[in-house]
Amino acid sequence: MRKWLLLALTGLLAACQQTAEPLYKPTGEDYPEQLSGWGMLQRSGGQLQLAKGVTPYDLNTPLFSDYAHKLRTVWLPPGTVAEYGDEHFNYPVGTVLTKTFYYPLDEQGQPMLVDSGTEPEFANSLPLERVRLMETRVLVHQKTGWVALPYVWNAEQTEAQLEWIGSETPLTGTDAQGKTHRFTYTVPDANQCLGCHAQNHVAKELRPLGPKARHLNKDYPYASGAQNQLAYWQQHGLLADVPEQVAQNTLWPTPRAGEVLAAQARSYLDINCGHCHNPQGAARTSALWLDIATQDPLKLGMCKAPIAAGKGTGDRPVAIAPGQAAESILSYRMASLDPGEMMPELGRSLVHAEGVALIERWINAMPGNCTD
Repeated sequence: MRKWLLLALTGLLAACQQTAEPLYKPTGEDYPEQLSGWGMLQRSGGQLQLAKGVTPYDLNTPLFSDYAHKLRTVWLPPGTVAEYGDEHFNYPVGTVLTKTFYYPLDEQGQPMLVDSGTEPEFANSLPLERVRLMETRVLVHQKTGWVALPYVWNAEQTEAQLEWIGSETPLTGTDAQGKTHRFTYTVPDANQCLGCHAQNHVAKELRPLGPKARHLNKDYPYASGAQNQLAYWQQHGLLADVPEQVAQNTLWPTPRAGEVLAAQARSYLDINCGHCHNPQGAARTSALWLDIATQDPLKLGMCKAPIAAGKGTGDRPVAIAPGQAAESILSYRMASLDPGEMMPELGRSLVHAEGVALIERWINAMPGNCTD
């Protein structure tokens, strides 16, 4: 009788947790060793599901990470709200952001190396038989600032373990052209997260990169129906004081009608490069600023000679040679896999062929030259 009662209570607890609010309240630094300890994401019925009160979101143009797709979520402590800001939202202490990296699987069960959009079938939960889970990164807002925590999924896809030192996993995947690639999927350690998330290199303050107004200003296929994310956040008490007019990066890789090539390229560089290449970022001394706010052609690299790129120039004379992608350092470094040349330096073991092609088309379409 006692054994039966224990089993019944265990089953009831498991059922409750599938619909419960998150388990972990981030009030200290004793972080869960396993991702399930947060309670933000829960395995149930062959799905990786969001807990009650956890909201999914997506970006107009996503950051490239070896073709991994991402299920992003935000959770705010009950009774709190984030304050709007053009560059950064002011999130309340206790906010938890998660980003689960995964690969859709082909019919042979191999990862598909294709660009991600907001596929409705993966928007609000992940069907575990159709994806390979790699990692879940947790950003938690403490009183002392944001903390980054990398959780690595096990081979059985049943749990993710906190790995402060990161990890490396050999993978084989197939790209959109049917070509097979063997590469190493790398989960950065907690300190490496700061390399990208500290947009101000002097302050070295870790902050979220993706959930900014211009990246979030798009429709999302919520379970309740498609809706603009900023409007949804405000309607559901996540975000206050959203203005009527909000900047919007282009939707890529499938642009909206009227979104021109130059805007697509600038949005791509903004999310992939702008966190370092900005006036306060880690690459500020290069004087090559690729954030969306920079408008000076020289600072954007037009006919700009390198300062200290070394062999990373590929013997090309300038960052961007209008009309000549084959003479431009920017596209060369994006297409390189040499650790001493490649850009970005972290977060990829593969070349983003579609991203390189976008930047090359943009450069080749530019009028003028560097000899006038």
